[in-house]
Amino acid sequence: MRGDVGENAVEQTLTQLRVLDDRPHARSTPSTAPRTLADLYRDHRQRMVRLAVLLVDDPATAEDVVQEAFAGLHRHWSSLRDEEAAVAYLRTAVVNGSRSVLRRRRTARDYVPPHQVNARSAESLAMLSAEHQAVVDALATLPPRQREVLVLRYYGGLSEAEIAEATGITRGTVKSTASRALDAVGRVMNNPGGS
Repeated sequence: MRGDVGENAVEQTLTQLRVLDDRPHARSTPSTAPRTLADLYRDHRQRMVRLAVLLVDDPATAEDVVQEAFAGLHRHWSSLRDEEAAVAYLRTAVVNGSRSVLRRRRTARDYVPPHQVNARSAESLAMLSAEHQAVVDALATLPPRQREVLVLRYYGGLSEAEIAEATGITRGTVKSTASRALDAVGRVMNNPGGS
């Protein structure tokens, strides 16, 4: 079934990227010490950048989005109850920041002739096999909300409820959006270069 092929390829690619980001970090603070903003930055920055890259498809812009998210976290640091809430805040801020970037791009395209930009680094391309690159390319063809849901589900490893919270949509919408997105990815991957 096409959907199964697309879902398996998306899950495999995004899970592999998640594994790369989940490598253990050397922590300088004992586990009983309170976590600081610097600890969260060290432990979650790379993963948040990768999430933003998958959403906006531009490493430099992704870095900016994540820096803004951490700046916002710093401003709200005293009002967060724990590390889990801080990471959820970051994830939501990255998704919202990515949405803003995509809105600005769409507005800019209305006034400037469209041009093709592929800003992926050689390093990021070398990390992906041809099949994985096909999945990333297929993700780029999806509407922003569908891409967000798939990236948060398979790369972020979030549940439907967590995706709903991060994106501000209902769980039912998350489920139907994921289904439509997987079907679309399957169609693109089974018909490369076609319409």
